[in-house]
Amino acid sequence: MAQTPLTKRGAETLRAELVRLKKVERPNVIEAIAEARAHGDLKENAEYHAAREQQGFIEGRIQELESSLANARIIDTAALGVQGKVVFGAHVTLLEDVEGAEEAQWQIVGDLESSIEDRRLAISAPLARALIGQEEGETVEVDTPKGKRVYEIVEVRYDGPS
Repeated sequence: MAQTPLTKRGAETLRAELVRLKKVERPNVIEAIAEARAHGDLKENAEYHAAREQQGFIEGRIQELESSLANARIIDTAALGVQGKVVFGAHVTLLEDVEGAEEAQWQIVGDLESSIEDRRLAISAPLARALIGQEEGETVEVDTPKGKRVYEIVEVRYDGPS
């Protein structure tokens, strides 16, 4: 199985989720199943079936996280020793080449830790692929569903030592 790149922060977040699922969520659902069983007939017991379904989701997510973390390659951007160049884990400030465009900041991360809400862009995304290897001050063209977009790289930062 191929290694999956993760930032240090992303790996810590996934580990925390795994611990929460094992130590909090799993025991809670086991308790809910036991309580539902105590109510008698399981055939028409909606609480029991809902708890069993929730247990399946939790166990599936635990397996997914364990597998992902076992095959992860954790990359510490602070240790890479690159300055001004866009690499995995970098925080990139962009300006879209459109009048009135606002600056947007993204961190380039692994697919498992990407989140649009948190401004964490998956390395497999077209914009991230176009940015990798570029430097501050350069412009990149990206083919998007809405046509070609041009971005200027305003700033590149890296996480400091943790």
